[in-house]
This record gives sequence, C-alpha cells and structure tokens, in this order.
Amino acid sequence: MQNQFQYGEYGGQFVPEGLKIALNELNDAFERYKDDPDFHEELNHYLKNYVGRESPLYHAQRLSKALGGAQIFLKREDLNHTGAHKINNTLGQILLAKRMGKKRIIAETGAGQHGVATATAAALFGMECIIYQGALDMERQKLNVFRMELLGAEVKSVERGTKTLKDAVDVAIEDWVENLEDTFYLLGSAVGPHPFPSMVRHFQSIIGKETATQFKAYYDKDPDMLIACVGGGSNAIGLFAHFLDNNANSHIVGVEAAGKGVDTNQHAATITKGKAGVIHGMNTIALFNSDESISDVYSISAGLDYPGVGPEHAFLHDTNRVEYTAVTDDEAVEAFQYLSKVEGIIPAIETSHAIAEVIKRAPSMDSDKTIVVNLSGRGDKDVESIKDYLNK
Repeated sequence: MQNQFQYGEYGGQFVPEGLKIALNELNDAFERYKDDPDFHEELNHYLKNYVGRESPLYHAQRLSKALGGAQIFLKREDLNHTGAHKINNTLGQILLAKRMGKKRIIAETGAGQHGVATATAAALFGMECIIYQGALDMERQKLNVFRMELLGAEVKSVERGTKTLKDAVDVAIEDWVENLEDTFYLLGSAVGPHPFPSMVRHFQSIIGKETATQFKAYYDKDPDMLIACVGGGSNAIGLFAHFLDNNANSHIVGVEAAGKGVDTNQHAATITKGKAGVIHGMNTIALFNSDESISDVYSISAGLDYPGVGPEHAFLHDTNRVEYTAVTDDEAVEAFQYLSKVEGIIPAIETSHAIAEVIKRAPSMDSDKTIVVNLSGRGDKDVESIKDYLNK
C-alpha cells in the first residue's frame, strides 16, 4: 500500500518501510473484524453495559429559547463512561489488539480524555498501558493525569518541543517503532497513517448513527445543521459520518481553535490557515513554518492544539462538503460559562468551541430550523484552568 490515498489527495502511509508492515498487519485485522458478528457482539456488549450507550440526544429548550431562532439538540457524549466520546474508539481498538495478541498498549493524549479512555480500556482487559502526554498538557490537566495513574497507566511526560499533543504523538510513534512485536498503538483521533483515520471513523460513527435515529423522534427530516469541534477530528467525523454516507441535506460545520486569533501566531486553526503537507505519517492540511517545519500551535484547549487535521476533514474542506470555521479562546470560555448557567451542563473546553459557534448561528435561523451539536466531553477537567483564565 505504497502511499495509497484514501481521501482524494489526502491520507496515505508516509512512514518507514518497517512501520508499513505493522500498519498493514493492523489494516488486515481491522478489515477482518470490523464486520465480524462475534467482534461486534462483544463490542456492543461493552458499549451498552460498560459505556452506557446509547447516549441521549437532548433538546436544549432553555438554550434554544435564550438564543432565539433554531432549536438546539445536544448529543450527550459527555455522559459516556469516562466523560467523553473517546471510549467508543478505545474499546474498539483494544478488542482488535486482543485479537492480534498484543499485550502492551501505548497512546498519546492532549487534554487527557483519550488517555483516560485508553487507561480505562487497558484496565478492563488487564493490559500494560503507557500514555505519552506533553509536559504543558500534564500541568493544565492534572486531574486527568491522576485519573490515568489511578487506572494503572504509566503517564510519561514529553519535554520536547512545545510539550503538547504534537510532541506526544512523535514520542508515541517512536515507542511503537521500537516495540512493534508486542505493542499496539491506540491512536486517539482520526489522524495518522492509514488505517488509523478510517478505523477511528468506524468506531466513532456510532455517534452519528444514534443521532440520526434519535432525531427522528422529534422531526421527520435530517437536522438542518450539524456542528462539532475539530482538533484531529474524531468526535466531528463520528457525528458527521452517517450523514455524509447517506447524503443528508444537513449543513455541516467543523469548528477549530482560533486561540488568540487567526491573525496572530497563537492559534490551532489548521484548515483555516494551513496548507497540504505531510505530518505524522499522513498527507493532510497542516500548519507549517516558512522552512516547511511544523508550526507550533496554541489553544486554551489541550485537545485542540494540534497542527494538523484528519485527512478526511481536509478532503471534506476541499470538496466544500463541510464548512470549517474557528473560535477564539475568549469565545470558547464565554460559551463554557453560558451553557453551564443556561442548561446546567458544564462542557469540555473543546466542546465549548462548538457551543460558541451555535451561539453565533442559532439566533439568525428560523425557529423551525434545527442544530445538532456534539457535546463531545464534560468539563470537570477544565474547571480549574478556566477559573485561572478568568482570574487573569
């Protein structure tokens, strides 16, 4: 599979030949088991009885009334076990690891939600677990670091570069290259070399499938608009996939992190400001310096400060199937507080970027129009950092 692209010009396997062998082994296992009845029976058992799926689709009536205009629905992935959408993917991948005979699980994490979900799945199946996290992210996500350690994982601080998600991915890949025989790299987002983007999409697509069925209880049509935050893009592609595959009429919006502003050098608005290139084994849209090195990025959200984006998102942008926009730190923090006060739901700061976009758009829409936003995670992990941000 010599750099075969899966999404237009995007995707591929831009990795050393030795790593391609492991990737193709992983792809063979994924293709073998993704539609296997026994695999799905086991996965669905854990999704229902361990994760608590299906997650509700909640009509946020007070939010809708407060903003005026469109009716707003929240897909409550924050109510999953571990508090985010990440567990959908970690359970799927760890069941693959089990069938492949792997004993050691490694992962990268930014905000810590994927790390917590990976540590949870590893504890469930009694596997050794190593989580790589940037030192800066460890400092601003202390609660999740403790949760990972409590679950039995070893959290390794990454001190290089910006000490954030980009660097954690680099180190995790290096570990995998050195330990291919017994190690399974449980990648957290819809990024990286093939088959990771397709595999993560598959396991997260349950979000959109449930949403489509649940929405029919309210309206006999597709949602007018779908909104989700985008870093690497797993929660977004999880919501979007079913509607894309079924040619829904929904207008789809992905929301990136504008940080201090897209006209500054402190943002993570990859699609808004980036260009095509290779990062972390894939061809996609990413942020590069003038010397073609990968740019440092910034966001208040540890889960969105990634300089690339999943290759399918790059393709969806280029084909104008999905609209991508960006929200600043200040707008996200305001949305974090607003949803908390109006609906009694404290969202993750990642999710708050999507809520901020809802706040912008809903008032100008007719009252018979609908918006579904993926509430990708809960905000317990962010309360301390938001408090510090507001105090400053």
